[in-house]
Amino acid sequence: MSLIKILIIVTNINIYASGNYPTGLWLSELTHIYHAAKEKGYDVTIASPNGGHIPIDPESLKFFTLDKVSKKYWNDNSFRELLNNSKSLKEVENENYDVVYLAGGHGTMYDFPEDKTLQKIIAEQYENGKMVAAICHGVGGLLNVKLSDGSYLIRDKKLTGYNWFEESLAGRKKRSPL
Repeated sequence: MSLIKILIIVTNINIYASGNYPTGLWLSELTHIYHAAKEKGYDVTIASPNGGHIPIDPESLKFFTLDKVSKKYWNDNSFRELLNNSKSLKEVENENYDVVYLAGGHGTMYDFPEDKTLQKIIAEQYENGKMVAAICHGVGGLLNVKLSDGSYLIRDKKLTGYNWFEESLAGRKKRSPL
């Protein structure tokens, strides 16, 4: 059996457009898939639109949201170093992956939807019959993906994601661009 390769794409955005409210990756939306994949011995690459530092939404580090798995990784210096040195999407766009996974967090609403390299990676992945997955706000990265025939990837598909009611409960409805 060949080694399964997973590309996890995360945001580089650390603040809402208003400029006065921090955001970023929702940590558990990376750590849980990362943990499960590493336990199975899979090859995992973490990349972001620009590469480099991955900001973490401070809300995901609070007592009630920082679960056991996420806390373990957050306290691991080598994992934190990995978060400071993500690969850029340009660096990985020609690699072959079995799975492309878009992690969430409010930052994704700003850099995922218009990123042409992200769109190219997802379209090629999908058209090659390989898995594409997204969680929570990560689904924003699927919005503008066009396939080689010019149709949108999400056309005639059912999707789930974070809804306006949940944004209201989280106190983010007026800050969220999508």
